[in-house]
Amino acid sequence: MPLDTERLLAQARQLTGLEDFGDPDFRVGLDVLAASMDEADFDDFGTMASEGTVLGLLCNRLAVEAWYGANPQIADERIERPIFTIGLSRTGTTALSHLLSADPGNRSLLNWEGSQPVPPPSPETYRTDPRFLKAMEDPFGALGERNPEFRTAHHDPPDMPVECLVVMAQHFVSLSLPTMMFLPSYQRWVIDADHAGAYAWHERVLKLLQSGGVRGRWQLKSPHHPLALDDLIARYPDARFIVTHRDPAVVVASTISLVRILQSTFTGVDHLDSIRPLFTDMLVTMCERTMAARDRYGDDRFVDVAYRDLVTDPVGAVRRLYADLGEELTPEAEAAMAAHTQEHRQNRFGRHSYTFEGLGLSRGAINERFATYQERFGQYYDHEG
Repeated sequence: MPLDTERLLAQARQLTGLEDFGDPDFRVGLDVLAASMDEADFDDFGTMASEGTVLGLLCNRLAVEAWYGANPQIADERIERPIFTIGLSRTGTTALSHLLSADPGNRSLLNWEGSQPVPPPSPETYRTDPRFLKAMEDPFGALGERNPEFRTAHHDPPDMPVECLVVMAQHFVSLSLPTMMFLPSYQRWVIDADHAGAYAWHERVLKLLQSGGVRGRWQLKSPHHPLALDDLIARYPDARFIVTHRDPAVVVASTISLVRILQSTFTGVDHLDSIRPLFTDMLVTMCERTMAARDRYGDDRFVDVAYRDLVTDPVGAVRRLYADLGEELTPEAEAAMAAHTQEHRQNRFGRHSYTFEGLGLSRGAINERFATYQERFGQYYDHEG
């Protein structure tokens, strides 16, 4: 059944004792999301989880607006020259963002604070904040316990960077929701939605988070960003971009497999036949819009990184990346990154396994869809498998 948004809005107000949700533009995405919920084929857990997710997002909006009301000077904070990793899903964006977070000079959006940004963390309590400690008690959470296969495909520990989608979901323009749950109508709407309000909210939350004193060069990431680079750049005009590259046929197959795994947490219905074209089309659109944005804004704002380099020589890849960005990689940061790679090895939670045949995919057909992308960026990847 569609979500009862009025009931959830009232419940959020009651739980927090707050009234102001901020920019009412968020209601557009919320209403589209609510209408799409009847497509999801939720089981009982899915129904409960979807309502709980929306309620939590609404409570976060209320908390953020209340904090601004009590601390209006936060609006004067500045987010300067942020770095966004915007490669497609399954191209090493998570591993790279985790590696970059090891640099003390970088400011990352950590999982625990993205999920509960109020109050902003302080340098003294960044690793002892009750929200952090609670999250670390159960790093896989209820979803990991319910669906152990989830952690083999993707895992964002509470003390590591999380995608910007966590914040953008608070404005209800976010691919995190239709990736986790089967919401095709909402997903199609997000792809072509106006993202200006979502990035305004994104900046609002980043300003709040750094206002507590945990500062640095923001390094952020999400495969979602290619959908709306014009809106992102309008909000962050001095932003720089890292584009990770991997064999697009593998990207498509791995993404579809991941989505199928994630959505099985909330429903007993296998939507593979719908997921396959929906996500293939979306990934093609992301590539097309990234290339178009590079043509408009110039390649000098974008740094290309090969997935194979992140796997074979991650610190070396970052060393070259910093040089291309014009940033200094200090000995302290390089040593921290080297230590990170030793502790956080690929497949440490198990191997994500899938086949083209099992997913009903044709490598040749995918290659045809990505022919323009491959012609332009094929030098950055090898065909896998």
